[in-house]
Amino acid sequence: MANAASGMAVHDDCKLKFLELKAKRTYRFIVFKIEEKQKQVVVEKLGEPTDSYDDFAASLPANECRYAVYDFDYVTDENCQKSRIVFIAWSPDESKVRSKMIYASSKDRFKRELDGIQVELQATDPTEMGLDVIRSRSN
Repeated sequence: MANAASGMAVHDDCKLKFLELKAKRTYRFIVFKIEEKQKQVVVEKLGEPTDSYDDFAASLPANECRYAVYDFDYVTDENCQKSRIVFIAWSPDESKVRSKMIYASSKDRFKRELDGIQVELQATDPTEMGLDVIRSRSN
């Protein structure tokens, strides 16, 4: 099913891997990229459950757009262990304008395919998606 605005389809693997992250916690994070030639969103990288936030941040290219989902574990002020699934639209300033436009126009449709996202962030540099930002948005 292609997105009317950008013509991007979502590969089934994207939904399957997301369900595994959500239900089984098989992955700490998933990085998705748009394959322009195939006109679809595909899985680019899967983070192991033991991977850290730094591993996740390092997997996002400095000059290319990506979508990412991060399974964020934290402890509340009441000392309760919680988890939030965070969707990040990564669009660095250094990326190409065409790429930014394609990712922006495909984002909502793609996000709808991933049922269970609890927090959404738009980031153009690493400070906009730091752990402190995710934590403040998760409460």
